[in-house]
Amino acid sequence: MSDAAVRARGPRSLRSAIGYALLVLVALLFMSPLIFMVGTSLKAPSEIFSTPPSLFGASLQWGNYSEVFSYAPFARYLVNGVVVATTGTLITLAVSALSGYAFSRLRWRGRTATFTVFLATMMLPQEVVIVPAFVLMRELGWVNTYQALIVPWAFTALGAFLLRQFFMTVPQELEDASRIDGLGQLGTFFRIMLPLARPTLAVLAVFTFITYWNSFLWPLVIVNDVSTLGTIPLGLQQFFGQQGTQWHLIMAASVVSMLPSTVLLIALQRYLVRGIVTSGLGGR
Repeated sequence: MSDAAVRARGPRSLRSAIGYALLVLVALLFMSPLIFMVGTSLKAPSEIFSTPPSLFGASLQWGNYSEVFSYAPFARYLVNGVVVATTGTLITLAVSALSGYAFSRLRWRGRTATFTVFLATMMLPQEVVIVPAFVLMRELGWVNTYQALIVPWAFTALGAFLLRQFFMTVPQELEDASRIDGLGQLGTFFRIMLPLARPTLAVLAVFTFITYWNSFLWPLVIVNDVSTLGTIPLGLQQFFGQQGTQWHLIMAASVVSMLPSTVLLIALQRYLVRGIVTSGLGGR
């Protein structure tokens, strides 16, 4: 290797080392709340506000995690959260895929205007529609039911927008070829379009699941019996009581509540980057 190549390689290696060091520093900065939460979940109550502060206590209190399930019906909250988030995600995927296909590949009068109005609903914050949604649920007799937790937020414009953006990138020739092979409109959708949209569906599934999982305001309004239909955000409130705030249990419960979303992200991670790029979120 020539001297010039060695000299050129030196600055590049230094820049790479500095870049990796900055990435590690930023990653630690963003992970610090998570590290603090895990450390606090393993402390004894008397050590949480100790001076000087420490990341972990004198001994790791693994029993905090089992105490979470005896202090409150946390297993019930987990089951409710999984049922609501999973069902809501499946409904959202089905509705979004069908509406996205209709808005992108089917030609009908008023398609653009309808999609514009539909997309404009994304500008409405959830707080604006809470009262009308509650009145509708009351008239349907759905207050304090799973349906009320799932259905009102399963028909959103975000999913239709993401799927429409993807379907518009599929070449028309592919659809024409499927018609020549004898597939109808539904056959083309289920056998050609839907398999191609798996990365975008994965992105939408992650976003929707996390939204349902972390929803607090709507369950707070529509659920009367927290012990039966309470979800994770409502369940965490049970650790704030007249006996004081159980910070070690709150942190342990928060760690447990992260597991379903983490598992979903790990399972779908290979689709996420490609899905973000092809669905319109990557600046295309």
